[in-house]
Amino acid sequence: MPTGKIYFSIGGEFIANVSYNFQHQADGHWWGELTLVEYKQVKDGGSYTLELEDGKKCHCSLKKRVNRAVQSLPPRYVYHFMGNGKFE
Repeated sequence: MPTGKIYFSIGGEFIANVSYNFQHQADGHWWGELTLVEYKQVKDGGSYTLELEDGKKCHCSLKKRVNRAVQSLPPRYVYHFMGNGKFE
């Protein structure tokens, strides 16, 4: 899986490194799943910036996939991300 980074959209504060996988990509509308590499608590919804492996950035929202926890202690959850717009 490709790796990237996630930031808060407001202020641009770094949150964590992530592994991500796009499940759908079309002009202006896309979604997929991501897992935080290190343990961090991230709130559902909100406005985040996802930096892709190639350096492109996009704004997205996150939703925790409760039934898809990664096997580890403490648990690292799988998040569904979705966004609109172009990659910068």
